[in-house]
Amino acid sequence: MLKVKNLVKKYDKFVAVNDISFEIDKGEILGFLGPNGAGKSTTMNIISGYIKATSGNVLIGDYNIEEKSTEAKKLIGYLPENPPLYLDMKVNEYLKFVIELKNVKKEDRKSEVNRVISLTGLDDVKDRLIRNLSKGYKQRVGIAQAIVGNPDLVILDEPTVGLDPNQIIEIRNLIKSLKNEHTVIISTHILSEVEMLCDKVVIINKGEIKADDKLENLTKDKSLEEVFVELTNQEVIVDEAEKPEEESVAENKDVETEDIDEKGEE
Repeated sequence: MLKVKNLVKKYDKFVAVNDISFEIDKGEILGFLGPNGAGKSTTMNIISGYIKATSGNVLIGDYNIEEKSTEAKKLIGYLPENPPLYLDMKVNEYLKFVIELKNVKKEDRKSEVNRVISLTGLDDVKDRLIRNLSKGYKQRVGIAQAIVGNPDLVILDEPTVGLDPNQIIEIRNLIKSLKNEHTVIISTHILSEVEMLCDKVVIINKGEIKADDKLENLTKDKSLEEVFVELTNQEVIVDEAEKPEEESVAENKDVETEDIDEKGEE
């Protein structure tokens, strides 16, 4: 489904991505791991066609992202770390807008809105302004726009960042369900998230691939945390969903406000 071959990205003399290669098969969920500044976001921006590589190739299905950009991008859905939401639009209005941008056929647009709303659990908030949604529901809207048009490849950059424990669990369950129809790349700092969701893991550090294997093979003799620390010499991010409830509440002063309306309104 996705083939990255000898990818290089340079900014003057700085090499952000240094000759990396990996592949993902159809229906797999890949965890793309690495410390800050490792080259994760640069790689994903190249894969999604937002920036050009200095050299190397990215194949989405049968299409080269640079040579057949239009065709390749039709196969990609992308959720950046900060979802591209228009806060003064209602959920259904925003998704209709995205559907038009992605050139979904006119006769299919109504059913496509209903499809992505249903898949992402947005039925109860579809007529609400996005600005009035909790962070968890805003993230759902971000995932909904990523799967508009039913793309083969869905790229999720830090999909659970900033969410409270309950919201993290909900979003993870949503990501699991995407596997039925999509190939998924997740970029995250949370190793337990990768262990719960992913079939395959790529670890990048200082622009170079340090590991590329099935999760079960990487963790045969060591935990994923041990493998990550050994390859990157980095501390591991604590999973908010696994913190004791009292600790999570103490560190999240706004959690009560966000939870006033579990159906999306703050």
